[in-house]
Amino acid sequence: MQLQVMCGSFMIVLPFFGFTARIFVYFAVKSWRWLSRIKNVFDGGTHGFKMKQLPFMGMVCMVMLFIVYRMTNYQFQHTEMEDRLHPFGNIKEPQVASMKMNYLPRGIVQSSSDMEMKPLWLTSSSRLKVKVPKNKSLLAIPAGIKQKQNVDAIVQKFISENFTIILFHYDGNVDGWRDLEWSNKAIHIVAQNQTKWWFAKRFLHPDVVSIYDYIFLWDEDLGVENFHPGRYLKIMKSENLEISQPALDPNSSDIHHRITIRKRSKIVHRRVYDSRGSVKCSDASEGPPCTGWVEGMAPVFSRYAWRCVWNLIQNDLVHGWGMDMKLGYCAQGDRTKKVGVIDSEFIFHKGIQTLGGSSARKVSNNIHHEESMQRRGAAAVDVRSEIRRQSTSELQIFGQRWDHAIREDKDWVDPFQRS
Repeated sequence: MQLQVMCGSFMIVLPFFGFTARIFVYFAVKSWRWLSRIKNVFDGGTHGFKMKQLPFMGMVCMVMLFIVYRMTNYQFQHTEMEDRLHPFGNIKEPQVASMKMNYLPRGIVQSSSDMEMKPLWLTSSSRLKVKVPKNKSLLAIPAGIKQKQNVDAIVQKFISENFTIILFHYDGNVDGWRDLEWSNKAIHIVAQNQTKWWFAKRFLHPDVVSIYDYIFLWDEDLGVENFHPGRYLKIMKSENLEISQPALDPNSSDIHHRITIRKRSKIVHRRVYDSRGSVKCSDASEGPPCTGWVEGMAPVFSRYAWRCVWNLIQNDLVHGWGMDMKLGYCAQGDRTKKVGVIDSEFIFHKGIQTLGGSSARKVSNNIHHEESMQRRGAAAVDVRSEIRRQSTSELQIFGQRWDHAIREDKDWVDPFQRS
């Protein structure tokens, strides 16, 4: 609130709040009454003299200004003490993320981290070997114990190429992986029945994975017999790709978009030509799914693209549907050039759905248990159908949020909008 103090023909406007304002008003009123009594004595007495208006108002102003000074000084000291006792108490949530570490000396602040494991102590020989890793990349896979053999085959390809390995255990089973030679070198993160986008949003923050040049965020049901990560990254760098995926073997069990199919005569392709279906793809096509697009099963992101993609992932939309159509906005430039499918290093998509159970199967694995549930009137739940229903709902929500964000952000200009 603002307090206005009249002194003759002058008005003083002062900021006052709460308790201090009430104290000021109390003392001001008391002082005014005291001065009024004095004035009455002089004005009404037979032996007195009548005070002139100007000297009287001067006395009032002096008294009020003195009270203002004392109250302002008290308020300042009180606020300063509160700030010392509770330095973070008045910081609003949106300010916390952008707040500089003013309470720490600059040289001690480390704003990034990594996923590299450190020994509990260093021997004299190991101290000489400690150095910052160069050209390091990261492979993160959601892993269920049923796909142990396939995940092992994938990891064997990557671990020899200086990759850090992270397994997201969505079935809670970690001990079943202990017998693998590389298991103790991998990072194991456990959360029951969570998707890879849920894990990625919570454990692959850009500041945590900032030392890695590339982030592979793959599904667990991929065959890698014809894939070599070292050669793949050389192509990705030489082609200046920020977002990519390996092409799919044409014989893969599960292919959703023609742009992902391998072209035998090419090393990389960035668009597809297709006159069939509801979406026609030609040289005139400028966006997904005809160009500037990769699928969510095996994406590879550069460090800079991942910082953008991580922010694109919605915290509560765990299936990632709809996000693939917007990945091109994170390509650090023209998505028709910076996003591509690498053909010379390709994979086989097996299409095995293990999170939530395989397709066309019920929750219960025991047929007798299922029959007993039905006899008691409890309907068996088709988990895959429920997951697809949820994914479809999230696709709609994501689209609505994107449209709403565009309307709200008046300064944002769509870099791919046709003029």
